[in-house]
Amino acid sequence: MTLAVAHSRAGEGVHAPAVTVEVHLANGLPATTLVGLPETAVRESRERVRGALVNSAFAFPARRITINLAPADLPKEGGRFDLAIALAILAASGQIPAAPLGACEFLGELALTGELRAVRGVLPAALAAREAGRALVLPQANAAEAALASGLEVFGARHLLDVCAHLTGTRALQAQPYPEWAGREPPVPDLTEVRGQYHAKRALEIAAAGAHSLLFLGPPGSGKSMLSARLPGILPPMEEDEALEAAAIASVSRQGFTPAAWRRRPFRAPHHTASGVALVGGGSNPRPGEVSLAHHGVLFLDELPEFDRRALEVLREPLESGSITISRAARQADFPARFQLIAAMNPCPCGYLGDPSGRCRCTAEQVERYRARVSGPLLDRIDLHVETPRVRREQLLGKPDGEPSAVIRRRVVRARERQIARAGVPNAALSNPEVDRWCALQPGDRELLANAIEHLGLSARAYHRVLKVARTIADLAGDADIRTGHLTEAIGYRRLDRRPAGR
Repeated sequence: MTLAVAHSRAGEGVHAPAVTVEVHLANGLPATTLVGLPETAVRESRERVRGALVNSAFAFPARRITINLAPADLPKEGGRFDLAIALAILAASGQIPAAPLGACEFLGELALTGELRAVRGVLPAALAAREAGRALVLPQANAAEAALASGLEVFGARHLLDVCAHLTGTRALQAQPYPEWAGREPPVPDLTEVRGQYHAKRALEIAAAGAHSLLFLGPPGSGKSMLSARLPGILPPMEEDEALEAAAIASVSRQGFTPAAWRRRPFRAPHHTASGVALVGGGSNPRPGEVSLAHHGVLFLDELPEFDRRALEVLREPLESGSITISRAARQADFPARFQLIAAMNPCPCGYLGDPSGRCRCTAEQVERYRARVSGPLLDRIDLHVETPRVRREQLLGKPDGEPSAVIRRRVVRARERQIARAGVPNAALSNPEVDRWCALQPGDRELLANAIEHLGLSARAYHRVLKVARTIADLAGDADIRTGHLTEAIGYRRLDRRPAGR
């Protein structure tokens, strides 16, 4: 036989399009030609495959070899096609049977010794192979990650010889079981560790229940970062499809997938020097940024005014749409980015505006300029603005107070279940027509909100966000209708819509 075909997968964002590896042997001077839009690492696979075959006691055909990676217009990168190319060459030269190749897909980089090395982006390929109805053969180091795609037959191998023995039937590989750690939810920090700040904890619970964005405003050391880091612990547990989506994004990123992160809500906290590309993703071969790595989790921006304003402005689109599209000259990639934004900032440049000690010496103009570093359109998209004053000494020295995260989480889950049963999405994701339908007010409350709009100068977007927050507060209370108390509490969370306070 002079022609053989093997199946593999490319990486394109969080997708894994099918790649057919075709190998043809022809008479003529010995040469190896690789076509199909390969990048440098793929072109170099010719030498890796040659060395792996020779060192595994196979014969490398002394013929004219043409390797085609189809479709021809899809860019191919990395060493993930090495295994499929080697097996197709062996099948075309008659050293292994060709028939078993059709039932499997192959991923893996080859060492010159024939050993298989791990590759990036395995989970999207595993999910795609499951849809195609084929088994997946890949390096043993990637097998546990691929086995997260329940229902897929995954075979991990350490060496090219192990794969060939499996295909010839002389020694079958063991199917990788569903990982034991996949059923456990990892521990997270508990809210009882935060002293005082009852108002902020209440706002955090509301944010968790309705998937609302939140901004903490307070002096250094008041607990803004501690509160934010404990939000994942009160969010509803991740469903399997959510966990798979988050793990697939991590799998294609430079950090890679780690078992310890499975079923843990992502919590991303980039430094304030991060660029716009770091936040939303980019590169010649687009990679996910922080907003996508926080998918189904939390993006925490500490020292919000210190971020570059242009970097912050790129958050506006994914906050509304829940996705980000990165376009480059040669390719385009779509990444999901449905994250919950939590931000923190000081009330003034020195950080001590309103402190009882009177140590702040910032003028009203300095405070105004500092807060103006965060644009009005971005603040408009943050549902709750909450002050976190300095913790009193007796609270700091006393015993831990407040409810544990597990208790708060149960209330959050019940409120979220009401929202999903009613509209199919959390309150923060309601469209304007859905707000009109599910967030109706009583006549007297409509007048109250109208006065708040006039007094605070709320935009139309802020108006709808107040209604969504009020709906979430009513859900936490178990009320079918929004009452006056729910609405007034929601209005109270629009702290930065008011005029800046003096010293």
